[in-house]
Amino acid sequence: MTFLQGALVDRDKWSAVGECAIEKTMAAVGTKSAMLIMREAYYGTTRFDDFARRVGITKAATSARLTELVDLGLLTRRPYREPGQRSRDEYVLTDAGIDFMPVVWAMFEWGRRHLPGRNRLRLTHQGCGAEATVEIRCAEGHLVPPDELGVRLAKSP
Repeated sequence: MTFLQGALVDRDKWSAVGECAIEKTMAAVGTKSAMLIMREAYYGTTRFDDFARRVGITKAATSARLTELVDLGLLTRRPYREPGQRSRDEYVLTDAGIDFMPVVWAMFEWGRRHLPGRNRLRLTHQGCGAEATVEIRCAEGHLVPPDELGVRLAKSP
């Protein structure tokens, strides 16, 4: 359980509707195809046709999702030209897109552990080869277990 703190404790005095970061994130990237495009971007996919093929969606859906992800600032367009071909765009991760990576990998880990199937893929640390996990740490570096996680209002700037 996550503990609400301060003014948030009295759930009858406030509403998260329209203000919640989870709600806003889901509105922005809460489609299956958007998440899978982000997965592919982390795997190194950059070309439109490769996204469409690897995610298994139509070119129209690919175009719509890529445009949304560019508009959100998770991907950026970068022009390229194959010899003898017209100029095209490839899609590369921005800093915001890289910051979104733990969200995708947390979903990967949850699905691997809790959904049926072979689930043989593992996240690993390239530096030493050990399995890697997604976790929450405080600004002091402590691992924060779910029963010690709190939510509070930040002071106004």
